[in-house]
Amino acid sequence: MLRREIVTYIPAVLVTVGIAILSLMESNYVPRSLSAQDKLLHGAMYLFLAVSWMAPVARTFPSRFMPYLWVWSGVVVYGALMEILQRFCTLTRSGEMADLYADMLGALVGVALVAIICKLSTK
Repeated sequence: MLRREIVTYIPAVLVTVGIAILSLMESNYVPRSLSAQDKLLHGAMYLFLAVSWMAPVARTFPSRFMPYLWVWSGVVVYGALMEILQRFCTLTRSGEMADLYADMLGALVGVALVAIICKLSTK
């Protein structure tokens, strides 16, 4: 039983590692910091990250609020960590508050989507 539960988290771990690789990879092309495209990409990545973590959590705690808050908080802390690492550990990337705000909004939308889907599926 425990093994089966652990397996449900594999997609979330893969998405988390993938975002870290994309966020910390050195690049000659770095989008302009305030471009709408860059912020939409950040929002989409963190929406996907939040959904990938919420999927197994929502199955385990379908009617509880706190896991949703914990997943959102965890994704936001992860986004902040990526921005800090970009700022101090890469040469061609820069950590920006605007990116973190986009990450936060994307994570919020992802968690909210899962909450809505869970609520509709229990009716």
